[in-house]
Amino acid sequence: MTPRGTPGGQDMEDLDEDYVEEVLALVNETTGHGDSRDAYAPRGSRKPEGSHRPREAQGARDASHGPDPSPTPHEDRHRATPWAEARVIAARAARPVAARRTPVSVTLDDALGLVLAAPLTALTDLPSFDSSAMDGWAVSGPGPWAVRDEGVLAGHAEPAALADGEAVRIATGARVPAGATAVLRSEHGRTDEKGRLHATREVQHGQDIRPRGQECRSGDQLLPDGTVVTPAVLGLAAAAGYDTLAAVPRPRVEVLVLGDELLTEGRPHDGLIRDALGPMLPPWLRALGAEIVALRRIGDDEETLHRALTTSPADLIVTTGGTAAGPLDHVHPVLRRIGADLLVDGVQVRPGHPMLLARTKPDQHLVGLPGNPLAAVSGLLTLAEPLLRVLAGRPASEPYTLPLREAVHGHPYDTRIVPVFLRGDHAVPLHYNGPAMLRGIAAADALVVVPQGGARAGQEVELLDLPWTTGIASCVS
Repeated sequence: MTPRGTPGGQDMEDLDEDYVEEVLALVNETTGHGDSRDAYAPRGSRKPEGSHRPREAQGARDASHGPDPSPTPHEDRHRATPWAEARVIAARAARPVAARRTPVSVTLDDALGLVLAAPLTALTDLPSFDSSAMDGWAVSGPGPWAVRDEGVLAGHAEPAALADGEAVRIATGARVPAGATAVLRSEHGRTDEKGRLHATREVQHGQDIRPRGQECRSGDQLLPDGTVVTPAVLGLAAAAGYDTLAAVPRPRVEVLVLGDELLTEGRPHDGLIRDALGPMLPPWLRALGAEIVALRRIGDDEETLHRALTTSPADLIVTTGGTAAGPLDHVHPVLRRIGADLLVDGVQVRPGHPMLLARTKPDQHLVGLPGNPLAAVSGLLTLAEPLLRVLAGRPASEPYTLPLREAVHGHPYDTRIVPVFLRGDHAVPLHYNGPAMLRGIAAADALVVVPQGGARAGQEVELLDLPWTTGIASCVS
């Protein structure tokens, strides 16, 4: 896997501000953006009046699993944000909020998948006493040894000291008696008819004794802040004496599924379709480190959407559908009503072009996803993932590329996101990758970022990992 061509293989949003501005200026120059606008400036105020495509050109409404929209008109391409820039904006938008979040104290049982808000420092020596690494005998000095009648077991009080020429039976993990010079493994010793212990191979001084502080001393830093709490981290924390951990709280997310045509059970019928996003988005968002505070299906009603947005306690609201300009697409009108700052209004990516990002309150954002399932996944990875990663304190994954096994058609103006499975050191594009399709992503190991115009067989392309293929999902309770 080859690091992407940024300095040190860093993710774009982790670079210094000057470099980011240079990159964004280059993106603007190469994609028709004539200005190097600030990432936080509202985009809604700059778009030409009536620049949304009319409903007839849009095809089916976002929430209906209709065809991908036709190629974007020039004015929409000018308004839409380049894909890489959109990810930078989402991450940068979350940083001021993340800086104001207060760490929480959680028990070890509740810490899996969170991020350490403070370094993990040893509260004790590990081991905290000299202990036996094997079942056998603790011996003192050279053999043969006279064996005591009593043995030493793990968890017992400190045993009596050994005199030179003495041995005592000992269990793995038990305290080594004072005066012991080695532990003789059970399989390396024998007793004679007089009960004296003999070694069947040479005994080295200190062998099979775990000395106190061998792994760490009290006060040593074991892990830095920013570490994701995995099962192994929980084990280390427990061994080091912790009952609770200081962690970055999970971002709270509310999911609002829009659309009167959506069914929650049974087969599609009479123009109604099953809601695929309601079952898919919450676990996907949890895998990205979020806490789902609510999943609500609110239909196509502007007042209901307005109430939902103005009363939500979430750090991030995720909506599905309704981001275009049809008569039932209420997301933009409601955002205007509540005075939201539109940070991203359309992205130069297929599928998922009509996604958006808005700041609805000083410490709250909204990601508007298209209603088509794969288009929604594209929006999730483009806007929600960088924002949630920063809010949750997760480190950026190391970017990487792989060559394509076969050519992939591109869009003339936009980046394209395509599901792939990985075979050896190649990415193999999957079929069923239309905006309304989930069959491809359900079989995928990752997604590839196809540049404008497409990619040829053998060309290196950027990969986006899926959370359940990176181990993140297993670290979320």
